[in-house]
Amino acid sequence: MYDIEFEEPSTVEQAVQALRRTSGRPLAGGQTLVAAMKTRLAQPGTLVGLGGISALRGIRRASGSITIGAMTRHAEVAASLEVWQSIPALARLAGGIGDRQVRNMGTLGGSVANSDPAACYPSAVLALGATVHTSERSIPAESFFVGMYTTALRDGELVTAVEFPVPLRAGYVKLEQLASRFALVGVCVAQTVSGVRVAVTGAASVVYRAADIEQALQASFTPDSARRVVVSTKDLSSDLHASADYRAHLVSVIAARAVEQATTN
Repeated sequence: MYDIEFEEPSTVEQAVQALRRTSGRPLAGGQTLVAAMKTRLAQPGTLVGLGGISALRGIRRASGSITIGAMTRHAEVAASLEVWQSIPALARLAGGIGDRQVRNMGTLGGSVANSDPAACYPSAVLALGATVHTSERSIPAESFFVGMYTTALRDGELVTAVEFPVPLRAGYVKLEQLASRFALVGVCVAQTVSGVRVAVTGAASVVYRAADIEQALQASFTPDSARRVVVSTKDLSSDLHASADYRAHLVSVIAARAVEQATTN
């Protein structure tokens, strides 16, 4: 490792000031950043720890939505009665992230801000039409995820919470890459009052909405409708784990399973 300055503010305002003063990096659960530092892929001079900011934790249920603080751990989301009652697919998603250690350290805000192309949470944010609240503004899901490990966040801007509208029904299913437990392909399907939304993670360089499957499910919200869609390989990833052709096939298959989960639970 190398010399690092560490600051631990107690408020969001103090954290933002520290980030801007030092050009440092925020540290949430550390599941990605610490690993990157160990391999020198990231070498921040200053880390601004967010663990002491109580305002960034907690789950709040309101009429029509669930708001989850950025520093809320995956395990807390998975165990939350409020989440299970309102959006059970989101609780299942959180309970399937990584292993027990990752779930007890990793945070919602850290995952969303990292925009890993195979992370689970971004698909729920996009499919559910969530709003990402930050230290400066509120960003709709459609505008938040820009590219691989890239979001609409500005320098010194922190995710403070994510607000998820409660859907009529939803499902999330992924096929894991067994070594990492990230999604080889994961699909979140949500039926809302304004229509069907389908978001795919793991298949491309950034989470995206599957318009063809949305149209099919809008006409008939059944597993067969999703399964019959032929997904284009355009812009899909091809690597040592899976080809673009295989991922394209998986998208419709996994989407069908997500619809089945949504309609039977």
